[in-house]
Amino acid sequence: MKVLTTIAEVRAERAKLGRLALVPTMGALHAGHLSLVDFARRRAPHVAVSIFVNPTQFGHNEDFNRYPRPIEDDLAKCQSNGVDFVFNPPVEQMYPSGVVDCVVDLPSLSTVLEGKHRPGHFKGVCQVVAKLFNIVRPDVAIFGQKDYQQLRIIEAMAEALDFNIEILAGPTVRDLDGLAMSSRNAYLSPEEREKSLAISRALFAAQQEFANGVRQANRLLTTVQKTMLEKHLLIDYVAAVDAKTLKHTDTITGPTVIAVATRVGKTRLIDNVVLEP
Repeated sequence: MKVLTTIAEVRAERAKLGRLALVPTMGALHAGHLSLVDFARRRAPHVAVSIFVNPTQFGHNEDFNRYPRPIEDDLAKCQSNGVDFVFNPPVEQMYPSGVVDCVVDLPSLSTVLEGKHRPGHFKGVCQVVAKLFNIVRPDVAIFGQKDYQQLRIIEAMAEALDFNIEILAGPTVRDLDGLAMSSRNAYLSPEEREKSLAISRALFAAQQEFANGVRQANRLLTTVQKTMLEKHLLIDYVAAVDAKTLKHTDTITGPTVIAVATRVGKTRLIDNVVLEP
């Protein structure tokens, strides 16, 4: 496995390879990320992973400086999971001084849910992913369904900008207790982790009600809120949105995402389930 830190190195390596799948990450890799690597390997003979904590997607009061960066551990996991090369650039490689800032935005998708609570977040996500697509030139790119809004925005960006890249969703990976895997879970104390289990319990309860025939979104959202509030979680939002447009829905007649964001202590966690009639 090669570890590359410059754009020139990546382009030279890419020229030697055939069909390639890319898994973009911010590092602190866990089993969820590695499931995306496994998924990628089934879609292409060569797999690349990018590890870059992207400063442009963090707000002023967010956790950029304390975001975990266990790079040696991350590289070992990539090595043992058959990755061909890792792109681990310094910030100045991705954002050199003197280069005019370029913004990619899809406002109909990026100003709701996470975008409403984290203004500018998805501009940063689209900026770095568009750069990675141009640098790595993958045939396939894999994103996790846990960050559903991000996945949908990247799909739409690739379509709008004519990236000839297949965007695929890797299923959310959960610990045995149901908590969706996230690099930010490392911030949780044992007591906070116990409280956070109410997130998946709430979503699974709504999923069960849907399976039992409930189609009114407000009934499902009430179930989610009630379950989370029982553990005194601070809710940023609980929403039912169309899986493609991300617009709020009242009655579930097509693929719909129940999405939540909550704060457990100082840690902000997101999760979702997709309901398909």
